[in-house]
Amino acid sequence: MKTVVTGGAGFIGSHIVDAYINEGHEVVVIDNLSKGKLENLNPKAQFYKVDVRDKESVDKIFDKEKPDVVNHHAAMIEVAKSVREPSETIEVNVVGTMNLLSAAVINNTKRFIFASTGGAIYGSPEEVRVDESYEPAPSSPYGLSKLLGEEEIRHYSRENNLEYVIFRYANIYGERQDSKGEAGVVAIFSELMREGEPPTIFGDGNKTRDYVYVGDVVEANVLALQNGTNNIFNIGRGVEVSDSQVFETVAKAVNFNEKPKFEPVRSGEVLRISLDAKRAKEELGWEPKINFEEGVAKVASK
Repeated sequence: MKTVVTGGAGFIGSHIVDAYINEGHEVVVIDNLSKGKLENLNPKAQFYKVDVRDKESVDKIFDKEKPDVVNHHAAMIEVAKSVREPSETIEVNVVGTMNLLSAAVINNTKRFIFASTGGAIYGSPEEVRVDESYEPAPSSPYGLSKLLGEEEIRHYSRENNLEYVIFRYANIYGERQDSKGEAGVVAIFSELMREGEPPTIFGDGNKTRDYVYVGDVVEANVLALQNGTNNIFNIGRGVEVSDSQVFETVAKAVNFNEKPKFEPVRSGEVLRISLDAKRAKEELGWEPKINFEEGVAKVASK
């Protein structure tokens, strides 16, 4: 099976590329290296340095490679940046997705796997633990862009018989996560603490997220090559972890003894959420294996 992985030099995508190659699949990576790194690239993958907004280049790649599957992880993911600069987020996450869908249909691609968001697409839900039936209410342009991407995929599926799997991810952390920028709190906290610098918590420390280890996310993407057709899945542990708990867990892992700094909550951020992933267990055969403390211990001290 030949798979195009967009964002395949990035944090999550590069792990998926490795897993697909280990499973014996042929992999083509599309990445503009704005966030991805050459050092993350699997040498057995065919690499194209291309931005998904470049329709002409995307069309040429698909015409040449004729992939069976697209796994789309290239995206603008920073919530606060999407509030400051919404147009770029929409261009990358909506226009880029449309370009890939169009090329996939023209070249008879069978399946489209999409990285959406569970942390931002549901907004600030009344029920803190939400399943996929909860009506999306994005509170940021980033969340909106992912919802629009989902709708694009469902449209192309209805009109062209394209199979899809949509993942609404919790906050993902693990090896290769970039500590630069606004996303990736575990990586950011870990690097700052190793350098002896106190990290900043936005809010009073009680804001919560659902954290899932990248290895568990990769397993879901392997299963999605054959299972979960035409469905949306939350991928998370269903456990709230507060910002203060993140700080304490990382501090313990790296032996950091200072206090954090505090600043006001950033615009567009959700205050509390966790994801019910029962559907993924029942229909995809997936469930997380690594708890938060174990996952942080695996990565924070490196």
